Amino acid sequence: MLIEELGLYFERRHNLPPLAARIYAIMVLSSQEGFSFEELMEITQASKSSVSTNLNLLLQLKYLEYYTRPGKRKRYFRSSGSFLQNMLKERFETIISDLELTQKVNKFNQENNPENYRKKGYIGNIFHDFLEQEKLNIEQTLQRIRDFKEQN
Repeated sequence: MLIEELGLYFERRHNLPPLAARIYAIMVLSSQEGFSFEELMEITQASKSSVSTNLNLLLQLKYLEYYTRPGKRKRYFRSSGSFLQNMLKERFETIISDLELTQKVNKFNQENNPENYRKKGYIGNIFHDFLEQEKLNIEQTLQRIRDFKEQN
């Protein structure tokens, strides 16, 4: 089932506990606007404390948000935005870190291992160029998503 497959993916990729990953997968795949706490307990067949703990984690990580409906005191939970947009933002942050580290390694090798840098340094530059292109691609994709959201 796709919910389980996506849940396992979230566990591995985002280091989420199994229940948090399953709840997030439910949110991403559902056509329903939001779920009450009780609905999530029923769907996941998990205890009140387990659902509460995992919802709080997802809220802290900003994967989910909650809202209330007019005239109701209940909180309803939903995905905080585009699943793909969140993934791209995470990847962008990783690329920024990779770029900084690659730049430091290249500079260190250039200054402290000039002979080795002449032989192999170009590979580090190739990787740095790749990261720059990936960064640009993600920036452009995120802009396209923002533009699309503004039009709709």
